[in-house]
Amino acid sequence: MNQLIVQDVKMTSLEIAEVTGKRHDHVMRDIKNEIKELGEEISRPIFGESTYTNERGREYPCYTFGKKGAMQLALKYDAKTRYKVIERIEELENQNTPTLPTTYKEALLQLVEKVEEIEKLETSNAVLSQQNQELQPKATYYDLVLQNKSLLSVSKIAKDYGMSAIALNKKLHELGVQYKQGDIWLLYAKYQDKGYTQTHTHVIDTDKSKVSTRWTQKGRLFIYQLLKENGILPMIERDQKELA
Repeated sequence: MNQLIVQDVKMTSLEIAEVTGKRHDHVMRDIKNEIKELGEEISRPIFGESTYTNERGREYPCYTFGKKGAMQLALKYDAKTRYKVIERIEELENQNTPTLPTTYKEALLQLVEKVEEIEKLETSNAVLSQQNQELQPKATYYDLVLQNKSLLSVSKIAKDYGMSAIALNKKLHELGVQYKQGDIWLLYAKYQDKGYTQTHTHVIDTDKSKVSTRWTQKGRLFIYQLLKENGILPMIERDQKELA
């Protein structure tokens, strides 16, 4: 049987003061006494020193701790106060407890969600890898000239050959230039540091963004040479060849 792993709760002396109705300085005093009684070696992993800022912008000390520290502190109080602390601990634990699917449909939905998260992460990592490689080459004078010109979408380049963007992307994939990761085409590692492409992130709204790959003029020349070697000429050269 699978067991749920419940993360330790995170509490502060301020929260204990709020839950129990005690003054914060009194809770701080109680914790200091507890640390003194336990000794530094035992108390150090249980109670951590921290600070908080009040509504006037002033900084004051406080303590942070998990379930063990909260229970250790609760034992010093009367029954009703202990009950309030324990009730708060249980509330926090329930918030940290992952929800198991109760039906086959819920299990499938959770699985799909997890797969989508993994795919997004893989795509993000692949994009970052290509962007990192794109920054690697040192620009020559020729490269600098090319970089001053506008970037091109694959659709624009495809029109030079009388092809659709889908057809050109497919051809470049067949020729071992690029592969598809999620919704974006990315270059294989051997081409990523050549300065052929630049990836850009377009913000759609506050929660969504889209990554696209644009070709540089150097990349356009690369595509031209590659397609020419494979018997594919741009429309203008085909027309000239037919006239000759």
